[in-house]
Amino acid sequence: EDVLHQLELGADGVQVGTRFVTTWECDASEAYKQEYIKARKEDIVITKSPVGMPGRAIMNPFLRQIKSGDRPAIKSCFQCLEHCDIKTIPYCITNALVNAAEGAEDTALLFCGSNAFRSERIETVEGVMNALLIG
Repeated sequence: EDVLHQLELGADGVQVGTRFVTTWECDASEAYKQEYIKARKEDIVITKSPVGMPGRAIMNPFLRQIKSGDRPAIKSCFQCLEHCDIKTIPYCITNALVNAAEGAEDTALLFCGSNAFRSERIETVEGVMNALLIG
């Protein structure tokens, strides 16, 4: 509905990413995909990266730990963020993203779009495209 509405308003295209995470063709781990499927609307939150930039993610044990002020141990710095200071950051974003990629969802940062909670099942890209274009 959202895509069709944007096209009706005159958009030449829309950017869609979240909708494709729960496809068979997506190389995200099965555990990551299942977190999208299990997510409820209230589980989608705005969080801050280690350097203060906002991002949308699914609330999980990792984010609850961060929000409680319990800082995970950081073994080394990858120097991936310019303003990242290992002494003051709340967590290592690289480790959190690697954990997501490897299926360790309880210790992962699960970035998503605002509608991730709408995912209901694993499906094909073709099925998603048909749903987006045909309705």
